[in-house]
Amino acid sequence: MLQVTNSPFQQEQVELLNLLLPSLTEGQKIWLSGYLAALPAAGIAAAAAPQGAGQPAPIAIAPAAPQEVTVLFGSQTGNSQKLAKKLSGKLQEQGVQVTTSAMIDFKPNTLKKIQHLLIIVSTHGEGDPPDNAISFYEFLHSKRAPQLEGMPFSVLALGDTSYELFCKTGQDFDQRLEELGGKRLAPRVDCDVDFEEPAVAWFKDVLAYFGQAQAAAQTSKTLDVSAAALEEQTSVYSRSNPFQADVLENLNLNGRGSEQETRHLELALENSGLNYEPGDSLGIYPQNHPRLVDELIEAMGWQPDELVFLPKSTEERPLKEALTSHCEITVLTKPLLEKLALLEPGNGLHDFLLSSDEQEIRAYMKGRDLLDLAQAYDWKGVSADTFIPLLRKMPPRLYSIASSMKAFPEEVHLTIRNVKYESYGRVRYGVCSTFVSERLESGQTVPVFVQENPNFKLPSNPDTPIIMIGPGTGVAPFRAFLGEREELGATGKTWLFYGDRHFSSDFLYQIEWQRWLKEGVLTRMDVAFSRDTDRKVYVQHRMLEKSKELFGWLEAGAAVYVCGDEKKMAHDVHAALLSIVKAEGGFGDEEAAAYLARMQQEKRYQRDVY
Repeated sequence: MLQVTNSPFQQEQVELLNLLLPSLTEGQKIWLSGYLAALPAAGIAAAAAPQGAGQPAPIAIAPAAPQEVTVLFGSQTGNSQKLAKKLSGKLQEQGVQVTTSAMIDFKPNTLKKIQHLLIIVSTHGEGDPPDNAISFYEFLHSKRAPQLEGMPFSVLALGDTSYELFCKTGQDFDQRLEELGGKRLAPRVDCDVDFEEPAVAWFKDVLAYFGQAQAAAQTSKTLDVSAAALEEQTSVYSRSNPFQADVLENLNLNGRGSEQETRHLELALENSGLNYEPGDSLGIYPQNHPRLVDELIEAMGWQPDELVFLPKSTEERPLKEALTSHCEITVLTKPLLEKLALLEPGNGLHDFLLSSDEQEIRAYMKGRDLLDLAQAYDWKGVSADTFIPLLRKMPPRLYSIASSMKAFPEEVHLTIRNVKYESYGRVRYGVCSTFVSERLESGQTVPVFVQENPNFKLPSNPDTPIIMIGPGTGVAPFRAFLGEREELGATGKTWLFYGDRHFSSDFLYQIEWQRWLKEGVLTRMDVAFSRDTDRKVYVQHRMLEKSKELFGWLEAGAAVYVCGDEKKMAHDVHAALLSIVKAEGGFGDEEAAAYLARMQQEKRYQRDVY
C-alpha cells in the first residue's frame, strides 16, 4: 500500500491508487505498467494551455503500431481449438493482428519471429500431449528450440483433476517457454473438465494485456467473454444448455451368453437445431446411481428434501436431486480431498494428506468414491449446504457418434458398453453406461449436446481409401463413416479391422457390415475375436498378418483411423503400424516414425482414443 511519506503523490492521489491497485488482475497490472512506460515514446505532447484557460490541453497519443500475436492450440476433442478460435476473434476486435494455428500445422522455424505467443492446449491420457501437439511439443523440448529473449507468452491448460498428471502438457509448455527466455504476459491458468469460468478469467487477463491497442484507437467497444460466449451459436442448445432428446430405441447388441452388455441408443434431435458430422461426439449428462445417492445421504446424516446450492451456482435444488443430476460423486480428486479435509480437521483426512506422498494418495483414490470417503471419515456434523458446493459439477460423458446424419436425419445413434465391477467390497457402476443400460427407456428424455471433433474427419476427397481400426465400441464412428460414404456414393476403398471377445455373441452390427461388404460400401473386413482361440488375437495381430497389403494401401494414399482404448489398444496399433512401415518400406526406426508423423501432418493418420 502506498504511503504519502514515501511517494511523490498527493494524499488524494494516494487514496485513489490504494482503491484501484488491489482490484486489478495480473494482466491489468502488466498492461498498465507497459502503458506508462511507453508514454514518453508515444508522442505525448502537453500542448500549451489556451490563454486564460486554467487546465492543460488534453494529452495526445500517437497511434500505436498494430500488435501481432500467434495463437497455437493442441486439441484432441476440439475444446482447445474452439477456445482458440474465440480468443482470436476477441483479439481481432481489439485491433490485434492474429495468426491462429493447430500446433501440427505450425512451422517451428518461424517461432523466433513471433511477437507474442498464446498457447491453448489439453492434456491427453496420462500426461501426454494431444496428437496434433506432439510435433511442436517435441521440437520445443529439443536442442533445436531457439532462445526467445523476452518474448511475451501465456498458456491456458485444459485437463481433468481425476488424472494424476493434471494439465501436465500445458505446464510443460509454460515451463519450457520460460526456460527459453520467454516472459509471461499473463499467468498460466489450469482448467478442470468444467473449464468455462477459468478460461474466461484467462481471456480477460490476456485481453487486458493487449488493451493498449484499443486505448490508442480510442474505442469503447465492450468485450463479451462470458462463459456462454465461448460456445458456438449454431444452435440454442450447447454444453451449457443441453437439449432434452427423446429416446427412440435402447437395444442390447450382445447375444445370449455374452459376458458384456452393449447398448445401441437412438435419440431424436428434431427441433433442436443440432447438427453433427461423422467423427463428432455426443455429450450426455447422466444421473448417478440411486443406490449410491441414498447410501451417501444416509452416511452423512442428511435429509433428501433439504435445499442446497449447486456447485459453482446460485441455484438451489433439493439435496437428492442435486446429488443425482448435478454433482460428481463417483470420482475422487486430490483438490476435492484437500477442500474436504478443512471441514473437520480432526477427523483424520487432514492428517492422511499430510503424512502421505502423491503415490499413496493416488492409490487411495483409485477405485473409491465419495461414499467410501464418508464412511471412512466422520462428517456427520457437516451440513449439506456446506458440503455440496465443494463438489465438482457433474461432467458430461462423451461418446463417438455411430450414425450419419445424411442416413438418419434428425437422429443420433450411440454405442455404449455397460461398465460394472467390484472394488473394496462394493459393486461400482459406470455412471453414464449404467444410467443408459438400466434406467433410460424409450419415451424418456436425456440432456445432450454435440461436441465437434475437427481432428477425426473423413477425407474431403471421397475417392481416398480409408483404413478403420476399431475394436469393441471403438467401431462406433466407423458405422457413421460407412453410412456417410454410402449416402455420398463415395468410390474410395474401405478396410475395417474389428475385434471383440466372441464371434457368436459380441459381433456388434454384424448384419450391417455384411450388407455393406455385399454392396461394396465396405471393401474388406478383418476380425479378431480374442476368446475364440487358444492364443488371444487382437486387431493389431490381424494388421501384421496383412502387412504387405496394408502398406500398399498406405502408399496409395489411404487415411488411417483408430478409435478406442488409449492406454493399451492405441499403443499396440501404433506399434503395429511402425512395424509394418519398417518391414515393408525397408525403413529404420527413425524413418518409420517420420513416415507416420508425415501422415499425421497430412491428416492421414487420425485417432479418437480415450
